[in-house]
Amino acid sequence: MIRTDLIVISEYCRHCDIEPSFIELLYESGLIDIYREAGESYLFVSQLPRLESYSRMYYDLSINPEGIDAIRHLLERVERLQQELQELREQLLLYERQRNILRDSKS
Repeated sequence: MIRTDLIVISEYCRHCDIEPSFIELLYESGLIDIYREAGESYLFVSQLPRLESYSRMYYDLSINPEGIDAIRHLLERVERLQQELQELREQLLLYERQRNILRDSKS
């Protein structure tokens, strides 16, 4: 069975011009998962967007894995807060609509 959700790490690194040790460092830091089988290491395709972001932080901005983890945590927190804000806006809109309906029915 061919797995289409995996990418060979050595090929990915060669194609993207990054060091396999960087991938291993991210794995050891808990930032990505690696699948190992028959002496080969693989990345999950679903992790590519995060890996590309981490690579830019590390190579372009010289941010270490601890800094990347802190940034990841903060970005996840911002995303949760944005979702919560959207939910609250929707609840407020619903409340305002109900209030307007009640006000209009009394007129």
